[in-house]
Amino acid sequence: MKDNKNISFLDLVAPHQELKDELCEVLETALGTAGFIGGPMVQKFEEEFAAYCDTRECIGVGSGTDALRFALVAAGIGAGDTVVTVPHSFIATTEAISQSGASIAFVDIDEATYNMDPAKLREYLASCKKVGDSLADARTGGRVRAVIPVHIYGQMADMDEILALADQYGLIVIEDACQAHGAEYYSKKQQRWLKAGSVGVAAAFSFYPGKNLGACGEAGAVTTNDAALARKIRMLRDHGQAKKYYHDIEGYNGRLDSIQAGFLSVKLRHLPTWTRQRQDAARKYRELFGKPADGLTLPFEPEGSKPVYHLFVVRVDDREQLQKHLAEANIGSGIHYPIPLHLQKAYAGLGYAEGSLPVTERIAKQIVSLPMFPGLRAEEQERVAESVLEFVGGVRA
Repeated sequence: MKDNKNISFLDLVAPHQELKDELCEVLETALGTAGFIGGPMVQKFEEEFAAYCDTRECIGVGSGTDALRFALVAAGIGAGDTVVTVPHSFIATTEAISQSGASIAFVDIDEATYNMDPAKLREYLASCKKVGDSLADARTGGRVRAVIPVHIYGQMADMDEILALADQYGLIVIEDACQAHGAEYYSKKQQRWLKAGSVGVAAAFSFYPGKNLGACGEAGAVTTNDAALARKIRMLRDHGQAKKYYHDIEGYNGRLDSIQAGFLSVKLRHLPTWTRQRQDAARKYRELFGKPADGLTLPFEPEGSKPVYHLFVVRVDDREQLQKHLAEANIGSGIHYPIPLHLQKAYAGLGYAEGSLPVTERIAKQIVSLPMFPGLRAEEQERVAESVLEFVGGVRA
């Protein structure tokens, strides 16, 4: 009889059951000390995650959105400024820009990697008007001050090219590394491998439960090598306090809970193993799919990239029917992301018409995320691949 047992898109139950005793120890420590906000568990995780990312500083915050917003504000981005990013991302990327007071500008993505296309960034910057030492965006009227490349699906953007353009035009680079915990990029300029979170002026991470390193609730962090920037972010997350009741600036309530920090310290010890399991699962998928059939595009892994496969995303011509076919086989799937940000109702006022960012718009209609998580079994992957190939009419190589 053919196995028809349900295959989840993401399994968050099993790893938490495996770590239950360690996670409960964190709760016992917090309950025994009433250490719920700040304190040793937060400091310990910040030190550990900074070391993991090869940075000098890590500042724990309440969410990945907080991390992006605080990084922008601390870097001096605000009203009258324009920040360039991509429309193929979760809305937190652009919410943070708007909430900093700046305006949003979009450039299209590379069709192979789905990350920011440096050539499109170059075209955009060349099209901006030179005003003194700055560039002005003709649409927003604001000074172009910063770039946020998004390391989508756990693969880093082409940072050498993006940093070169940023240097040329005097721009700040802040990485959106919310899906890229542990991803690496080989810098030909620096002749070494670089970790996600260590390349820009600052980087934002999300620890939403479904991330490669996920809390048991909301959490995030900013990594940076800039001590002054780190100090300001620490004030921003805590109502602008330099010390208790001494408010140097207005800030936010964006602290990382101690319990979540403790959970993250436990999980960080397992992250290298989980990452290898994701990478092994990605290799297994490639082996099973062989040479992809017509109408099926597998994730592209460029030379000099070590992605961590937060998601394993394929492209097909009829995404809805593939999802229906998978569901009928009791196989979970997802879509990340079906509506590009520039076409979202929330951004109707930005003036981007359909067709203005064609690569993003094309892939947004075709992408499907297949099951990908540590502990995904080979026999489960075989069923997934068999079902996908059955749909596209291919045969296993």
